[in-house]
Amino acid sequence: MMQILKQLPSWLVWSIYGAGGVALLTTVQWIAPGDVGLLTDGGTTGATLRWAVPIMLAGLGGLFSERAGVVNIGLEGMLILGMWFGAWGTVNFGPWAGLMIGMVGGGLGALVHAIATVTFGVDHIISGVAILVAAPGVTRFLSSEIFTGYDGGSITQSPRLDGVGRFTMPFLAGGDLGGWTSPDGLGAVRDWEIRYISDLANSLRGLLFSLSLFTIVAFMLVPVISWVLWRTRFGLRVRICGEHPQAGESQGIDIYRYKFVAVLLSGALAGFGGAFIASPELNGIYLEGSTLNRGFIGLAALIIGNYRPAGIMAGSLLFAYPLALGKRDLDGAATHSLLLVMVIALALVALFASMRGRRVDAGLAATIAVLCLFWYLAADTVPAWWIDIQPFLIVLLVLFFFSQRLRMPAANGQPYRKGE
Repeated sequence: MMQILKQLPSWLVWSIYGAGGVALLTTVQWIAPGDVGLLTDGGTTGATLRWAVPIMLAGLGGLFSERAGVVNIGLEGMLILGMWFGAWGTVNFGPWAGLMIGMVGGGLGALVHAIATVTFGVDHIISGVAILVAAPGVTRFLSSEIFTGYDGGSITQSPRLDGVGRFTMPFLAGGDLGGWTSPDGLGAVRDWEIRYISDLANSLRGLLFSLSLFTIVAFMLVPVISWVLWRTRFGLRVRICGEHPQAGESQGIDIYRYKFVAVLLSGALAGFGGAFIASPELNGIYLEGSTLNRGFIGLAALIIGNYRPAGIMAGSLLFAYPLALGKRDLDGAATHSLLLVMVIALALVALFASMRGRRVDAGLAATIAVLCLFWYLAADTVPAWWIDIQPFLIVLLVLFFFSQRLRMPAANGQPYRKGE
């Protein structure tokens, strides 16, 4: 099966995985008691897109940095800077200018990290932690000096921010064409109420209905970045910096310059993610402390995505789904049913592991599945922290069961000095 998938185009492989995920959710909707239709609701998938954007952008930022051999755990701080500068830019110059200014804000944090790590050889972790600590203080000082003088602003928040336009796909989700409302094809299939087929159509429609232009730009970056890193001379040289910088140096490549540029791009992408958080798509204001560790979750998406743009996107959507579901599930039935989703997923992991002779992995997966099933049967709801820990729990499970398939750049985090 895996050999067949490896021969297919990557977009088709990810589409198959997505269809399989919807099949899993449909199965849970069928066997779980109560109203758990939110699992495949178009509103849930649309919310998942919004929640995934800052996680994905942080992960893509980390991709540039770590492909160049520079560990960047300061992404959370760069998100904070991007959020503040994006809000300030939006208030004064409009949302598109705010987005660009937010990218500059994240880039400023990356500039500090690049000077420290690339120019002066400071330990990457120490430099990243310094940015994490400094960013909240810097933005609080800026808020006290600037936002407190604005109507509706304070030391912890900005005034309300304006958003950008939206797009709905014609014919598939009922979008407009020159003032004419086109048919809603996926909506019609959803209304057929055919198990799985209608659920799949409903989920797909959520990915195409009333999308913010910021969201579209963010997801368009995935194929662009993939092309840049694997199809251009610049991308090849960035990857050489993270794999074998001495070999690149022997070919006349300015390793320092490419590392520097890659880290700056890392901060700019994280700044985009921060500006998105402040936009009406999520917060609608700059609000102190509202990044919610998305920079760290982005790093987790980078790791389980195997340092690939498409993998980062998939990981971000996987992490964002329970968060988005938790925000929409008022009675707790759908979030409770995620335990059943985990039971089935772990049972499949145990099955495949046993087929490959990995008895320890199979036994552990089966044990966790039984514990989740017991929890599901013993309780009617799950506590709020269950949703909050989902991204970190997923990372632990992936690292344990699939770590042999993950490969970080060989020289990532290692000190580099020209001529050594």
